[in-house]
Amino acid sequence: MNDSLLVAENLRCTVGPRALFAGLSFTVDARELVEVRGANGSGKSTLLRCLVGLAEPESGDVRRRVEVQYLGHRSGNSGRMTPVENLQWLAGLRGGEPDRGSVDHALVRVGLGDARHEMCDSLSAGQQRRATLARLLVAPAALWILDEPLTSLDDAGVELVVELIAEHRARGGGAVCATHRTLTAGSASARVVALSQGTP
Repeated sequence: MNDSLLVAENLRCTVGPRALFAGLSFTVDARELVEVRGANGSGKSTLLRCLVGLAEPESGDVRRRVEVQYLGHRSGNSGRMTPVENLQWLAGLRGGEPDRGSVDHALVRVGLGDARHEMCDSLSAGQQRRATLARLLVAPAALWILDEPLTSLDDAGVELVVELIAEHRARGGGAVCATHRTLTAGSASARVVALSQGTP
């Protein structure tokens, strides 16, 4: 446990009188993928927000031991900026001088090379999701926390996410993903954290 990238202990979160989850404990180790599964309303997004410090659990403790890159359910892109501008802004927030070469490479990798100078408002939902995924390449972090990363993606986009996670794990990174389907391929495996509450 001392080598874990993240430790969550005895987490409890409620909405009104209903407990979304209680007594929830798990770790995320290097090279590990944890898939958070559950019905709509079961607390998947809430759990991920607790893991990154955007929400506070009613009780329990989260210890993050490495830098985290969080991609929420929404794209988070400014519609009045291009994918290039959004990524340059993000890189600047991370404390470094934005590297145009790395930004262009990231956008080509996620399939937005030809659309990198278009306003994000003009992009399709799938293209906006790809622009969001490019953040993982521009602002590296040892731990990825991804909320429904397959939203709006076609089959090629799904394969891209699986590849990015596999490459991240091979470099020693870890990931926690809220998802309704597996994000592994071949012989790779993932640990599942199942949330049982929610609405059908």
